[in-house]
Amino acid sequence: MSWYETSVEVDLGERSYPIWIGREAEAGVLETASKLISENRKCGFVLDAGFAAQQAEFVSKLESLGPVLKLPAGETTKSLQELGSIFDFLAANTFDRSSFIFAVGGGVIGDLGGFGAASYLRGIDFYQVPTTLLSMVDSSVGGKTGINISAGKNLVGAFWQPQGVFSSTGFLTTLPERDFNSGMAEVIKHGMLNDRALFEQLESLDVLHAEHAELPGIIRRNCEIKAAVVNADEKEQASSGGRALLNLGHTFGHAVENAAGYGEYMHGEAIGLGLVMAAELSLRLGNISEDDVNRVIALVGRYSLPTRCVEPMSVAALMDAMRRDKKVHRGTLRFVGMKSIGQAYTIPEVAPDLVSEILVKYGAVE
Repeated sequence: MSWYETSVEVDLGERSYPIWIGREAEAGVLETASKLISENRKCGFVLDAGFAAQQAEFVSKLESLGPVLKLPAGETTKSLQELGSIFDFLAANTFDRSSFIFAVGGGVIGDLGGFGAASYLRGIDFYQVPTTLLSMVDSSVGGKTGINISAGKNLVGAFWQPQGVFSSTGFLTTLPERDFNSGMAEVIKHGMLNDRALFEQLESLDVLHAEHAELPGIIRRNCEIKAAVVNADEKEQASSGGRALLNLGHTFGHAVENAAGYGEYMHGEAIGLGLVMAAELSLRLGNISEDDVNRVIALVGRYSLPTRCVEPMSVAALMDAMRRDKKVHRGTLRFVGMKSIGQAYTIPEVAPDLVSEILVKYGAVE
């Protein structure tokens, strides 16, 4: 029997690659690594230390194939210091341009390991092995890699597509509930921006969990949505729409992460709040109804994601974080809104006073 149940192709010409999804897709990691090693290519693994502790048997198999670097869990790992740790690891193990790495972990390890691969020797091959729901449906797809610096999130990075993605839903059985719920923010986002039927499906289902029968199909649908957007606008260069639509809720959410201090909110928790604020912005611009906003609030809240600031943050700090965001274009704040649930669009300019009003409504203080 095949080690995956379903797959999605990211169609980028010569840089195209598959996403394999299944309960035992980690078997594909071992098979692929063994094959490449048989071709005299050196293999290494960059792991989330928390995942490594939970999945010791799998990690032991990786260690039999090549050197393993375990890095601390958490957003603060996406740093210049830990990027340097990857470079030192690769150099110490004499990796050359034929070598490859597997980034095994959530979005933090995927982004950091991918950027390490993009940078070392000006680029070596890598594979994504997402181990969280958030990374399976979002960050492992599309080739965005990077790190955070004190000024803001993901301000340093590169577009570097993986050779393939192995999404093993079996890994999710040891994922803490808070982490699983964090991933649901990106699932909800994809429904809000591109697929009303997905949004309505999420509303109708019981609360999703790692062993829910509908989960593999929902992961696949999310990957299809993101892959289609990436295929059309790989490097986010479209003047409107395109890959920028994937930032629905992210201008608000990234500001919350930054102003609160990275690590206070999980990424998906901040994005959940950002989705609520983006829905409110869409209401204020006359596109959706108050009932639609309440539907977003209800679905976000169903997964214990914040729908208001957990602790008071100042409007000034949030606005300052937004102005440093990488989505600022020629000094203008850019947001993504909804024309309706399931149809997103880029908003070229939003009045700062309106942004401040929305921040205050959802718990920020002036």
